[in-house]
Amino acid sequence: MNIHDVHQGIHAHRKKKRVGRGVGSGHGKTSGRGHKGQSSHAGWKAHPTFQGGAMPLVRRVPKRGFHNAFADRVVAINVCHLEQAFESGAEVTPDSLLAHRVVKGAFDAIKILGNGELTKKLKVSAHRFSASAKEKIEKAGGEAVVLAGPTPVAVKQKAAKAARAARGEGRKAST
Repeated sequence: MNIHDVHQGIHAHRKKKRVGRGVGSGHGKTSGRGHKGQSSHAGWKAHPTFQGGAMPLVRRVPKRGFHNAFADRVVAINVCHLEQAFESGAEVTPDSLLAHRVVKGAFDAIKILGNGELTKKLKVSAHRFSASAKEKIEKAGGEAVVLAGPTPVAVKQKAAKAARAARGEGRKAST
């Protein structure tokens, strides 16, 4: 094989297959649908979970419990993580937690938990605090500020999701 043979027959902009243009075209008569059967008929469309009439996997797998799709996504952070990430006298906010990579991904609320030790004086702003975390922050000379409402990050993400839905992007509703 020669180096110039590597990309032979590979086209970046392949033309769309034009079907139903006569027997001589190679895609005439049945237009690539074969003979008879439900997939050969006009208007037939497979459901995403359709498996040829067999019981779909999503219906075969047992389901347990309840998952609330509308529940707030709460990120839990221990005081030991604050001890590692921040200097004494720093102000801890949802934005600073993202900047220091203490939290990653999407969330609606932040809860500070009391696992570990805290020796630095920090002003911690979060949506929720455990009793032990609040006690440890105040014992170290810091302040625990309770935030109201969702974080700006969560608001931006929900607004972007609503905008995508308005444009018709994302998952399509099956008919």
